[in-house]
Amino acid sequence: MPLLPRRFALTTTLALLSATAASAQDGPTPLPTVDQQIAASVIALPKNMRAGATVMGYRTRDKLVVIRKGTNGMTCLALFAVQKDFHVACYQNGMEPFMARGRALRAQGVHGEQVDSIRFKEVKSGKIKMPKQAVMYQLFGDSTSWNPQTGAVQHAGALLVMYMPGATSESTGLTAVPSPDGPWIMFPGTPKAHMMLQGSMTP
Repeated sequence: MPLLPRRFALTTTLALLSATAASAQDGPTPLPTVDQQIAASVIALPKNMRAGATVMGYRTRDKLVVIRKGTNGMTCLALFAVQKDFHVACYQNGMEPFMARGRALRAQGVHGEQVDSIRFKEVKSGKIKMPKQAVMYQLFGDSTSWNPQTGAVQHAGALLVMYMPGATSESTGLTAVPSPDGPWIMFPGTPKAHMMLQGSMTP
């Protein structure tokens, strides 16, 4: 499996996921409809999980809101609605406090490593509760990957992340060296330690 293109560097994955309307791209192009956002964002999930997912998207460019309430413990973000390139992400609801805090901090003007510095302290203090483990599915593409007329998503790269807060190479047996051929652990020993699995997806 090839590594994701440079513009989707793995070290920026969480920053992209936590993006807020403050980083949204303004322009004359109208927002995708709510139905379009829901249909495209849930494609990141396995088929049997799509109908029950909560979806967060944009009714206006300046605010990420719930546009569909779900029932299966998964939340999908229609990030592509306000970004130039195609990106959707779906994660287990146990990660929402951590993700929501990142969005709030960025909206306040906090950026870079300071976001995680604050969140890590809040996890340690118990202010942010983390799950024992939680999965996140993502799809990355370019500005042509999503067809608004048909709803089809093509030539999108898939990335599966399994969060294991506090996990290390020693506790999991996973290498901390990025690998195109198998799983590896990123940010070991931190609250956002996670196993990375890359692939491809052409719906």
